[in-house]
Formats: sequence, C-alpha cells, structure tokens
Amino acid sequence: MEVYKDISNTQNQKFQKLLIDNFSKTKIEEGKLLTGRITKISEKHIFLLIDGMKSEALIDKNEAKTVYGDKPIKENDKLEVYLEKIEDKNGEVIVSATRAQKIRGWYVLEKAYENNENVRGKIVSKCKGGVIVEHIDTKSLMFCPGSQIDSKPLKSFDHLFNVEQDFKIIKLDKFRGNACVSRREVISSFKKEDKAKILEKYNVDDVIKNAVVKGYTSFGCFFEINNEIDCLVHLQEISYSRINHPDEIFSIGEKHDLKIIAIDKDKMQISCSIKALTPDPFENISNYEVGKSYKAKVIKVVDYGAFCELQPGLTCLLHSSEVSWSKKNVIPNKFFKINDVIDCVITDIDKEKKRIAISHKLAKENPYESFEKKYPLNSVINCKISNIKDFSIYLNIPEFDIDGFLHANDLSYNSKPEDEVKKYSKGDEIKVKVIEIKPKDQKIKLGVKQLEEDPFNIFKDKKINDVLTVKVKSTSTKGIVVSPENSNFEILIKKNQIAINTEDARSNRFIQGDRIDAAISEINFDKRKISLSIKLLEEMQNKEAVSKFSSPLSGKNLPFSSLSEKLDNNNKKKEEK
Repeated sequence: MEVYKDISNTQNQKFQKLLIDNFSKTKIEEGKLLTGRITKISEKHIFLLIDGMKSEALIDKNEAKTVYGDKPIKENDKLEVYLEKIEDKNGEVIVSATRAQKIRGWYVLEKAYENNENVRGKIVSKCKGGVIVEHIDTKSLMFCPGSQIDSKPLKSFDHLFNVEQDFKIIKLDKFRGNACVSRREVISSFKKEDKAKILEKYNVDDVIKNAVVKGYTSFGCFFEINNEIDCLVHLQEISYSRINHPDEIFSIGEKHDLKIIAIDKDKMQISCSIKALTPDPFENISNYEVGKSYKAKVIKVVDYGAFCELQPGLTCLLHSSEVSWSKKNVIPNKFFKINDVIDCVITDIDKEKKRIAISHKLAKENPYESFEKKYPLNSVINCKISNIKDFSIYLNIPEFDIDGFLHANDLSYNSKPEDEVKKYSKGDEIKVKVIEIKPKDQKIKLGVKQLEEDPFNIFKDKKINDVLTVKVKSTSTKGIVVSPENSNFEILIKKNQIAINTEDARSNRFIQGDRIDAAISEINFDKRKISLSIKLLEEMQNKEAVSKFSSPLSGKNLPFSSLSEKLDNNNKKKEEK
C-alpha cells in the first residue's frame, strides 16, 4: 500500500515518522486475534486495515459473507481476523476471518461452560447418533446426542429444526474439537428461585455421597448432586497425582464421593474436591531425603522434562538437564515413556511450595569422574571430532559417551588459531593431551600443541637485556621477523627498534638468512610473549663504551679521539687520490 509519494516534503516526512512510531507501539504476533477496519470492497475481495500493520490485508469476499451471514458488508465496519502470517513470500499479510470466528466461538462456549450458563443455538442437520447445533452468535457447530434432545423419547424432532432455543453444554474439549450440548437439561432444569433454595441445603466442607459424573472438559469435571444440582470439580482438585484430562479416570454416569470446598451464591455455583477426601501424600515427605536414591514412576512427559511419582500422589519434576550426563538439549520423550520406573536422586525439597526436584543422571556414575580415574592430567588419547565451530573443536570419547573440548588456541604454538581450525574436519581422528578435568562441571579440556615441547621454553633461562643471536626470516615495512637459532619461534623486531639513528631504522638493511644480535626488551612467560630490540643492544653497547672512555687510563678511547682518527683517515684517502 503506497502511503506517501514525496518524502522530500516536510509534511510527508512528519507523517512518515508518526506512522512508523504508531507501528512500533503496536505489538503484532502471528497466531493472535486482531480487529481490522474495512477500507474497500471490490468484486472478489475485502481490504482490511489493521493497526500496527504496514500493509492492508485481503480477505475473500465469500469468506466474509460466511462470517457476516445475512448482514450487509459495509466500509468502516470492524472485522475480527486471525493473523496467520505477518508477511508471506510475496510480502502479503495472511489473515482468516472464519478461523477467528471459530476461535472466538470456542472462547464463548468455554466461558459459558465454566459458568454453567446456557447457550443459544438452532438445530441445523441430522447426524449419526443425534443432531448438529449451530451457535447463534459465533456460528460454532456443536453435537447434541439423540438422548439429549428432549426429556422423553420423540418419534420425530423435525419441528425443532432452525428454531432458536437454549442448550446446555455437557462436554467441551477445545483441543479435540468436541462440543456436546443438551436440550433436555434445559427444559428440565430448575428455575433460579428453586436453585437458590437448593443451595441453602449445602455448606462448605459437606461430604456428598455418590455424586454422578454428568460431563467433563479440559479444565475439570461436572457432577450432579442428589439429582438436583450440578457442581464442578476442577482438574487440580481431582487427585494429588498429575492428570492430563478428566476422561483418563472418569466415565459419564460414574458415582464418586465429593467434598464441598466453595459455594458462590451470586453465581449459584458449587465447587467440590475429590482429593480433599484423601490424605495429602506430601505429609509423608519426612520419609525422603535430599541426596538419596529412590525409584520413581513416570506419569507425564513434557518438553522440559518429566513428571514422576515417588509414591501415589507424591509428584516430583525431573528436568531435562538432569536426564543425562552426556547428552545436551535432551528430548525427554526419547528417553522415557509413561509408566517407566526409573532410578533417581532427590536434589531439592520445597516444603512450602510442595515441590520436589529429582535427577536421573545423579543415580548413575559420573562418567567424567570415571574418565579422570583412567585418564588423569597429561594423558594422551585418540578421539574423533564430533563437531567444529569457529574457535573450538568437540571430540567424542566413546568409551564414556562424553565430549571433550579443544579450543583453537590449543592447536598450535605458532599458527593463528582460526587458520588451524580450518585444517580439521568432522569425523577426523586425532591424538590429544588431557590438560584439564572438572568432573563437577562436566568439563574436559584437551590440547594438541601440548603434545610437543613449547618452543618458548628456549627462553626459560633468559631475562631482560640478555643478548640473543637470531636469524632473519623475512622483512617488511613493519620490521623484521627473526627466529632464534635452532628454533622456529618467530619474533617481530619492530621498525623503531632496528637502530638508534632514524636513518638506519630500515628493514631493507637486512636480507633473509642474515644473523644478527638483539637484546631482550620484554619477556612474559605467562603470556608467552617476548620482544627483541637492536636499538636496545646499541644503547647498551654505547653505555658500556662511555663507561670505558671515561676511565683516566683510557684517554685514547674518548669520543673526540675516535673522531680525529676518522678525520685523519679521510685526509689520507684524499691525498692518495
């Protein structure tokens, strides 16, 4: 959508800034319901402007008619849509009005179900076992079993088709897409006055015998009490054990004892609990200790770990990080399945929050400790490369099913780390030395260069001002690169350290292969750094010469004496010519 044409215009620039600011304030996320305004209606499409979007969205006109029904579609109308993609490969915004209608419909149905409210609908078709009911406001489709159409059997219910009437939701499962309603419950239900009188019979902490299961949803189960009133048992009030869905343990028509935990007279609702009638298994937590091993039963596997039971109802969490010593980024369902009995160690008990944390890997021997026993520091082993990154190599140790870490700095004493890494490939088998082991941190550090003697060791007896004889390897504008005799260790003598006199501080004074003397100007054994200077050597020699010249017995060697000798030699050369 072209918003402006000439950005050189000051007014347009201000408008652009305001538009961008507005976009930045609106949080747009895929998978969310958004409301847009209809800006244009063509023969096939409807153009929709959504706050926060930089371009208009297109909706097929037939899709919009499905949502609008018999109502006329007009510009400036508001329309709720589901954002599927902010931008597809063609740069278009992808939205759906029908999907938004369906999601909104589920919200309405779920709220009505949770509040025990009736919904308005009409029977639109027959199906196996009953009829299909269309929700009046959201157009959501619901199933009404034949037994729930009326309080008594009907030979024909054609007269009920396309008639707006109330239905009661008896089962709702959003994730499975099931919505089951009953007309019989509505026509046989009590009036509010009657319901209020019934509520007076009950009190919090009352125990209800033989309540009948009427229906369930993802958040709980509905029971009928004494054939006169319904109550909700929330999912977390069913059992101390972890339950995914009520249909795992309940069937329609079953009878169970309940305990009333809350009564809302305004909403005329009763909340009950089943687990309140059984002892809290956390009361037995004194039987368990942190750091000790136990057996646990897997009852649910999730992305971040698994929920287990130390005993029925006593639930604990096994986080994915505590599953394996060797495997990182563990996918729990590849390790465990429901009803598996595993070894574990309790790592934490929070009595206030009633939470228990366990570890599966601590129930096994630490492979890093086993590795240390067999391969102590400075051991040499063969490993296969399992992964390579910019400045690191990971090596698999199959004997213990663990990885060792090899940093690029530990590949070579002389070459650049980034260059050395490129010499290796995944799957290569290489010889390495163990240079560090930390079992508690699950860390093994390996090295290649440590297999050889450190060339820097030739300087172990050296100190600043010591003189070295070195061989010139190369020259450049930066200085000269040299190596000590019988060594490949390279040292750069910088240009400003070649000579005292500036005119003599030239790299081209030297050629490859020259042997020269230089003094140590800096040495750091921890950082393996050494600096050489020819300039420093000259300064040291001059200082020594001055000390000799200043001796009363050595007047011949004073600087002016040396200068006169040079002048005499120059005069002799001129006379000979």
